[in-house]
Amino acid sequence: MTAVEEPRAGTLRSSSAGPGSRSRTPNDGSPQPVRRRQSWWQRLVRDRAVLLLALPGMAVIIVFQYLALGGNVIAFQDYQPYLGIERSLWVGFENFQILFSGDPEFLSALRNTLVITLLQTVFVFPAPIILALLLHSLVSNRVRQIVQSVLYLPHFLSWVIVVAVFQQVLGGAGLLNNFLRSHGWEPIDIIGNSDAFYALITSQVIWKDTGWATILFLAVLAGIDKSLYEASAVDGASRWRQTWHITLPGMRPIIIMLLILKLGDSLSVGFEQLILQQQAVGLGVSDVLDTYVYNQGVLGGFWGVAAAVGLVKGLIGLALVLVANKTAHAFGEEGVYRA
Repeated sequence: MTAVEEPRAGTLRSSSAGPGSRSRTPNDGSPQPVRRRQSWWQRLVRDRAVLLLALPGMAVIIVFQYLALGGNVIAFQDYQPYLGIERSLWVGFENFQILFSGDPEFLSALRNTLVITLLQTVFVFPAPIILALLLHSLVSNRVRQIVQSVLYLPHFLSWVIVVAVFQQVLGGAGLLNNFLRSHGWEPIDIIGNSDAFYALITSQVIWKDTGWATILFLAVLAGIDKSLYEASAVDGASRWRQTWHITLPGMRPIIIMLLILKLGDSLSVGFEQLILQQQAVGLGVSDVLDTYVYNQGVLGGFWGVAAAVGLVKGLIGLALVLVANKTAHAFGEEGVYRA
């Protein structure tokens, strides 16, 4: 008998499917078809329905995000609304010199922004991660859904309602102080206390947004292979060691990506939340870069200075994103974009 020679791995052989349907034989000997790369027009026709659905969102982003960047020229002008950009006087970097010449209001706003950014990075950012781990540990799906629904609700409330709720609970005539008075104790000044303002706004952000922010982390936790937990349990790993060696490494890519995005937006610490409470505590602790822009530009009429502050803030945010993403690549993570 004549031995039949098997085709070598990696060789090409023709099939009866006609011309152009050559298949590549992998190492296991089974033929695999070689897919032809579609042209740009073919991909456009194939995905036309998705592209049509994306057009309204793309139009909004282009008009309100990219075209609006042209307004940054105001930072180099003594801009007057009644003159417009074309006829306003060009002053070069004079608006930037005003910012860095030691303006006490600007320095106070910058200091408050950095302090609030640090507090939100340390306390607000890890809160949804911890909450997602706690929710994921619940055995009953029904209980988990009920708890999630309750925690998601504050996200859909406006800051006006959130601030009003905190005033009704912690204000001078709120529930807490009425309870203290009824029992003969001294009331506690929280809403109007400038020393407690940072703790107040941090707790407001945690209460409002932590539940909603757990959605991404719960989705990541649901995608972790359950067999890893079963194998570690057989090896005698405790719940803490499973969390440290399986859960957190599985969540690490999304945590790093969200942290990078948080750093890019770190100097925007909540305009509406702060502007609603400035009158109670004063500008000394509540004035940040966003409210400084509003007070100087909209109320004060110094449009060029306000635009310069916004431009500097955007450039700092971009630099933070690039540096943080490069650091993520150095530790082997993909980050926001690939290297």
